[in-house]
Amino acid sequence: MKKSLLFLFFAASTFAFAQAPDSIEQLIDRISGRERLLLEALQKFEPYAETYIQSFPADQPAALPKSDTYFLGKVTLKKGVDHRSLLRDQGLKRSLKALTVVFSDEFVARGMVQMILPDSSSLDRGAYEFAYVRREFLGELRCLVLDVTPRKGSGKGRFQGRIWVEDQDFHIVRFNGTYVPQPRVGRYLHFDSWRVQAPTGLWLPAYVYIEEADGKNSAEPGKLLHKGQTRLWGYELKGAGGQDEFTSILLERPQAVRDRSEADRYASPVESQRAWERQAERNVIERLEKGGLLARASEVDKVLDTVVNNLLVTNSVELPDEVRCRVLLTFPLESFTLGHTIVLSRGLIDVLPDEGSLAMVLAHELAHVVLGHPVDTRYAFNDRMLFEDQQFFERLNFRRTPEEEAAANQKGAELLSKSPYKDKLANAGLFLRALHERAPLLPNLIRSHVGNKLWEENLRMQELMSGAPELKPESTDQIAALPLGARIKMNPWNSEIELVKTKGVPLVWAREKMPFEVSPFLIHLTRQARPAAAP
Repeated sequence: MKKSLLFLFFAASTFAFAQAPDSIEQLIDRISGRERLLLEALQKFEPYAETYIQSFPADQPAALPKSDTYFLGKVTLKKGVDHRSLLRDQGLKRSLKALTVVFSDEFVARGMVQMILPDSSSLDRGAYEFAYVRREFLGELRCLVLDVTPRKGSGKGRFQGRIWVEDQDFHIVRFNGTYVPQPRVGRYLHFDSWRVQAPTGLWLPAYVYIEEADGKNSAEPGKLLHKGQTRLWGYELKGAGGQDEFTSILLERPQAVRDRSEADRYASPVESQRAWERQAERNVIERLEKGGLLARASEVDKVLDTVVNNLLVTNSVELPDEVRCRVLLTFPLESFTLGHTIVLSRGLIDVLPDEGSLAMVLAHELAHVVLGHPVDTRYAFNDRMLFEDQQFFERLNFRRTPEEEAAANQKGAELLSKSPYKDKLANAGLFLRALHERAPLLPNLIRSHVGNKLWEENLRMQELMSGAPELKPESTDQIAALPLGARIKMNPWNSEIELVKTKGVPLVWAREKMPFEVSPFLIHLTRQARPAAAP
C-alpha cells in the first residue's frame, strides 16, 4: 500500500471540516463509518429510480441497437435494497427475460438499484482489502482513489473495483467495478456509480452507468453489448399545497372582510365549463408535481413557452387561457396535452437536435388546444387524485383518439407553415426519419406512460419526412438526433431541471453521433454550501 504517498497528500492538505486520519486504517474506518451513516439516512427516502438499457451487436461498434429494456420504480432501503414498479407490467424482471445470458434471476433480485451502493452490509477492513492509488479531481472535488477487493471467504455479492473519496469528510462520491464472485447462471454487470451532494450534506446516489457484453469474448459474432443508465431523483418531494404553504398562510396577517357583492355575478354555462376543465387540468398538474414526476417550473419551460408563443402569434391565434409548457422527468419519448398545458418528457427534449424539431413536437400538441379537443374532466373530482405514487400510470390516461391525432397532425403542419420555423422543417423531417428507423428496435424508448406514442401505426407528423434529406449515418456533418442526456440536467434532490451548458465538441467519427443512445456519465461534482451552525 502506498502509505508514503497517501500521507504526503494528507500533510499537504488542510482539513477544515474533519480531522485528517493518522493511518490508512483510520482512513478506511472513516470511509466505512460514512457508508453506514449514509445507509441509515437513505432509509428515510424513497426516490425514483429509472433504468434504460440498450443492447447492440458487440462485434459492430456503429450498428443499430437490437433491443432495449426499461424500468421505473420507487427505491426503498428499509429492508435491504428493493423497489416498487410504476409500470403496468412487471417492469424490469419481465423485460429482462430475453437477456438471461447476462441478467440472471439473482441479478434481477438484486436489481439495477443495488448498484447505488458498493456494499449494503459491510464495506470495511474485515471484508475488504484497500489499496491507495492516487489523488484525482472529479469536477471541483479533490478525491482519494482506492482499489477495493473482497477478502477470501467474505461472502457472495461483494464489490470489487475502485472508489473515489472526497478529501474533507471522506464520503465515497464515485465507485466503479462489479460484484463477485460471479453466479453460476448469468453474470453481475460492470457499473460506474456517481453521487451528488444534497443541501443536507449527504452524498446521495444519483447516476449509474452499466456496460456488459455476452460471453467472455465481447467481439464474438452474435453476442450483444448492453449499455444502460440508471438515474435517481425525488429525494425531497414538496408538492403544491403542502405543510410549508399552509404554515405560511397561517402566518399571514388577516385581511379585513370586503363587500364584493357588486362585483360578484353568476357565471355563464360557458365560463363554468371552462373553469371545470381548468380544475381538472390543475388537479393533474399539481398531483404530478407533488409526486415528483413533473419537474418544477424552470427556465426549460420558458424556452418551450417561447416557441409556443411564436407559433400562436404568427398564426394570429387567440385562446381564452394562456398555454403553458411543463417537463415530465422520464426517459421515454413522450408528449401530451392536458387542457392548456403541453407536457414533453425529459428524454424527448434531450434527443431533439434543433429548434425546428422542437417546434414540430410543440405544434402537434398546440394543435390539440387550438382545435378544442376535449379535456378529460373526470380529473376535476379531487378524489381521483388520492392514490399512491406507484399507481400514477394506472390512474392517469391522456391518450387521444386516432381521429384527434390525425387532425392535430394536419393543424400542426398548418401552424408550422406560417411560423418562423417554416424554413427549418427539413431538420425536423430528418429527425422523423431517424426516429422511424430506430422506433421498431427501441419499443421501450418510444413507449408512452400516459399519452400517445410518437410512433404507433403511423409516425406523428410523418408528412414532414417528404421534405427531409436522406439519412447519412457515416457523415459527421448530419445530426438527425442527439444522445439521451444531451439537453437536460436534473437535480436528484428536488427534481429541479436546467439546460445543459457544455461547449461544442467537434465529432471525429460517425459512431460519436449516438442518436437516441445512452452514454457513460462524467459528472462535474461540486460541494453544496454547508448549513450555518446553530447559534
